[in-house]
Amino acid sequence: MPALPAYIVEPIWDQFVALLPAAVPRADHPLGCHRSRIPDRTVFEKLVQVLVFGCAYERIADETCSATTLRRRRDEWIAHGVMNDLRGMALEAYDKFIGLRLADVAIDSCITKAPCGGEKAGSSPVDRGKRGIKLSTAVDAEGIPLGTITAPANRHDSPLLGETLDALEKLGPMPERVRVHLATAATTPRPPASG
Repeated sequence: MPALPAYIVEPIWDQFVALLPAAVPRADHPLGCHRSRIPDRTVFEKLVQVLVFGCAYERIADETCSATTLRRRRDEWIAHGVMNDLRGMALEAYDKFIGLRLADVAIDSCITKAPCGGEKAGSSPVDRGKRGIKLSTAVDAEGIPLGTITAPANRHDSPLLGETLDALEKLGPMPERVRVHLATAATTPRPPASG
């Protein structure tokens, strides 16, 4: 079952493949025991499934492509700047055909687990000190993600505001007056102390 209809995936693939660096051919192993490189199209379709379904690489991996190959190729494409270029093209196309609503921008953050650690992971204040990261995301008035930054889970939201707004610079010129809506923690008033 495809994650997206072909009329959406095909134009994205056509633009994406033009961005890909030329694959470096591997020398064949003298014993002939190395597998051939998984086609970029297969990896691309698997990564689209991960994004659309929101599941782990292990759930998408099968006999055509392993989770390790998905991560390795993703990291290779990120290092070459392909993913940033694709993100920019997708936002530009969305803005052209549907329209980003940038007069109102909402910013919120969430904490996610990071069991394998990583340079951004820190102790999580909501998960008994286990490793976690905080994602601070800006969205337009319709909820379309515009920019996300990561930080250790134990960082307060307020210092992330400036960095999150800086992530919007990639969009180009913003409207003259932008209202930024910040998420606030819901608090329940405490009953007065009896005494």
